Amino acid sequence: MSDIDLGHVVDHAMVAGEQHDGQVLYLGPDRAGNLLEIVSVLRDDRTEIVIHAVRMRRIYESFLDDKGDIDG
Repeated sequence: MSDIDLGHVVDHAMVAGEQHDGQVLYLGPDRAGNLLEIVSVLRDDRTEIVIHAVRMRRIYESFLDDKGDIDG
């Protein structure tokens, strides 16, 4: 998975939500249309660092039905 694909998921997320622990979950397509799940950590300066990036698992499919923010 390239940095460009990770950025594409973040920029074109179908669902995104900040969790209580400061992590952000993004669900969306890479440039080839594969659905990915990405978790990032927000830094104090509000930039993000990706700590998890895999093909989207089935447990997140229901979040796509709502197509909105995820409240952690």
